[in-house]
Amino acid sequence: MESALPFVVTAAQMRAAEEAAVAAGSDWAVLMERAGTGVAQAALAYLTPLAGRTVLALVGPGNNGGDALVTARHLADAGAQVTLYCWRRNRVDDNLLACRARGIRELHAADDVDGALLTAALAEATLVVDGLLGTGARPPASDLAAIITAVNAARAQRVDLRVVAIDLPSGVAADDGQVATVAIRADLTVATGLLKRGLLLWPGRGYAGTIVVAPIGLGLLDEAVTMSELLTATQARSFLPARPADAHKGVFGKVLVLAGSINYPGAAVLACAGAQRAGAGLVTLATGRNVLALAKVPPEVTLLPVAEGDWGAIGPVAIDELAEDLPRYQALLIGPGLGQAEATRQLVLRLFGLDQVRSRARVGFVAVGESIAHLPQKTVELPPTVIDADGLNLLASASGWFERLSPERCVLTPHPGEMRRLLGVTELPPDAVATAAEAAQRWRQTVVLKGATTVIAAPDGHTLIHDGANPALATAGSGDVLAGIIAGLMAQGCAPFAAAALGVYLHGAAGAKARAAMGDAGVVAGDLLPFVPQAIRELRAG
Repeated sequence: MESALPFVVTAAQMRAAEEAAVAAGSDWAVLMERAGTGVAQAALAYLTPLAGRTVLALVGPGNNGGDALVTARHLADAGAQVTLYCWRRNRVDDNLLACRARGIRELHAADDVDGALLTAALAEATLVVDGLLGTGARPPASDLAAIITAVNAARAQRVDLRVVAIDLPSGVAADDGQVATVAIRADLTVATGLLKRGLLLWPGRGYAGTIVVAPIGLGLLDEAVTMSELLTATQARSFLPARPADAHKGVFGKVLVLAGSINYPGAAVLACAGAQRAGAGLVTLATGRNVLALAKVPPEVTLLPVAEGDWGAIGPVAIDELAEDLPRYQALLIGPGLGQAEATRQLVLRLFGLDQVRSRARVGFVAVGESIAHLPQKTVELPPTVIDADGLNLLASASGWFERLSPERCVLTPHPGEMRRLLGVTELPPDAVATAAEAAQRWRQTVVLKGATTVIAAPDGHTLIHDGANPALATAGSGDVLAGIIAGLMAQGCAPFAAAALGVYLHGAAGAKARAAMGDAGVVAGDLLPFVPQAIRELRAG
């Protein structure tokens, strides 16, 4: 049996896993039989009853087509009326012979130049099984693109027609989810053996529908191969910090939030509330006095007014006040709504030692004082730190910024635009998992690359993928709440990667609850807050 861990693999990693299983004594035919059986079982569970209904199996030339033939045989045995539509599958193998032995109807695309046979078969079908292309296939073109377009058109026209894709919808790239030409739009995708990365990355995720995994008996996977994992409730639960009954607020840690500006006072409030709802014992907002006059700060949040520069922007003179207070905090959050004024940029760079000469021995410390030429000797170490929003944009303005951060002390939470600025590129590669993983290893920090599918990457190459697309979360301030949740978890003792993973999970769970209660549109970031403790309670209860 496969490992219990929900691995997510590239096409190359999948091939390696299958080859290792064969080398260990399995057989390619056995793996194909298990894959097709798993797909058939998933289809029967998805569309019940299937007996007496018409199924159209699209059969390609490779192993994916072989899986489709096995699936077709099992569905016929279950009482379905099955038709095969073969595209460039010219060889006669045991799986095709087994279908013929059952009298399964057989059509060939080579005999269907005008597509009339396919159109008629689609009109009769209740279920289409997509076994045209596998993980290593090229983008569909010419006749295959026409077949896929016809299937998608029939599905769009008929509410009773369902499409099940084997492994991944034909036309979706296995590694990055890109769709170069056209792709099958599936209602259900049955990943054989392991999840393919392209199923979880957009736009591929939008073509896959519901995703399930059919085990094929790969055995124990090679631990030396760094694979991604799907972020599950089981994993998130393992990261939950303890909540002893005899605890006081100091046990659950203190968070200092450096955030807010005249234009964005609400971001600071949302970040503080996120840390509170995640269970931090005490949250302090460090911001300008003018911001405090505008922000509706919760009464439970303590305040640290700091010196401002022009137009209410927090400036470098605030360094002394922050340095005096920072040793009392277990976590620091920098950035939500902070603004990008030059004075604020100087403060942030000074906090991370980025305004100091490269020969300085210690990095990741706060330098106290205004003049680089007259820096006093007093320094204070930053606690574990979450860097979000404008904190990231201000960091990106400093060349080689990541070289000066203390390793494995920070969680960076960029959306794609901020990620581009941090990397100094105009466009991100399509593979978000690889992008986040490479950045985390290069920067030696935990990275949360936010999106409809969010990737959490550790400095050691470990990556988790959160499949949590939710239009209700596409609202201003949602990221501020997430940053606050992560900081609140870090204050309670969670390591950066654990806090990031658990924070993403809880944020997604709270968003799902808000969507269920209020709908796709109209949810605002503040609506997430009361659902965060509920998500924690349910996760802890299992």
